[in-house]
Amino acid sequence: MGEGRRSKQVKKKTQKKGGVKLLIIILAILIVIAGILLALKVFNKGQIEEIATEEVPETNEPQVKIVDVNSKTRPYAVMINNNHAAWPQCGLQDAYLVYEIIAEGGITRMMALYKDTYPEKVGSVRSARHYFIDYAEENDAIYIHWGGSPQAYSRIGQGINDLDGIASEGSVFFRDKTLNRDYEHTGFVNLEKAKEQAENKGYTRDTEKDLLLNYSAEEIDLSTKENAKVADGLTLKYSYYHTTSYEYDAENKVYKRSMSGKANVDLETGEQYTAKNIIVYNVDNYTLGGKNKGRQELENVGSGKGYYISNGYAVPITWEKTSHSDQTVYKYENGEEITVNDGNTFIQICPIDTNIDIEQNSQT
Repeated sequence: MGEGRRSKQVKKKTQKKGGVKLLIIILAILIVIAGILLALKVFNKGQIEEIATEEVPETNEPQVKIVDVNSKTRPYAVMINNNHAAWPQCGLQDAYLVYEIIAEGGITRMMALYKDTYPEKVGSVRSARHYFIDYAEENDAIYIHWGGSPQAYSRIGQGINDLDGIASEGSVFFRDKTLNRDYEHTGFVNLEKAKEQAENKGYTRDTEKDLLLNYSAEEIDLSTKENAKVADGLTLKYSYYHTTSYEYDAENKVYKRSMSGKANVDLETGEQYTAKNIIVYNVDNYTLGGKNKGRQELENVGSGKGYYISNGYAVPITWEKTSHSDQTVYKYENGEEITVNDGNTFIQICPIDTNIDIEQNSQT
């Protein structure tokens, strides 16, 4: 009996020792695994930190500043009042592209485009005209206006993304009642709020269209181009009522803008507007018949000749627009598409009988 009891006790002790050994082995394995995991974590962290702190190689290549050429956000195109009684305008220097075209009564209107820039006060804002929509479309821009002609509303109804001051006065659009001018010339738009409203309307934020113009970060020497000529100034008599002119500022390499003999200045800053690039050409226009209050039609689908002006020189170019919504293509006389200098551009689309008077100083 005693030997049997001792045998059982020995067996229990042996089992107990075996269990302890197994536990120790398991713990050892767990420690090894934990060590491996910790080592991997430290290694990976080191790799991540190395990647994060890796210096990005610097490039000496200049970058275009007027717009982000890689941005796909859609621009906003604002109809700008150019009745002489509505001067001065506000916010045009922030636009990367501005069109000026004849309207009824010999008055011109402008359409200013803004991309990834949203000034709080732009205007004064005026009503839509259908041929300006062609140029909003060629830039895939969201079209901003305050009212419009029947022809313009017909075009807008065909699927144009627009914001209308008549529907949004008091929020996106507002009146500056401190101005000593007629009420119709006091309307402005806040582009930051316009952007919010466009998003609320579900308008597509991004575009598949390329920028209208090609930009060069390095200064282009137009004097080397075929048939280039000195351009110290430019005068465009749109009508008996309105003339737009430019004077070259050689020190700053921009053109100072004037209208009908007065400096074209900003309402808020008081500074004269300038243009780095000017594209100018003639397009036939005529007065619509019937009860259209002298409103115009523009024969802008087709081709013709004009000038690209920058840095004190003018170069002959051609233009071609194959449909109302297609982009206008500008080329040098040799057929090469033009590239413009880094800066804002005014596109002056003049009546067919307007003389494009490119001036040269007597000292030149």
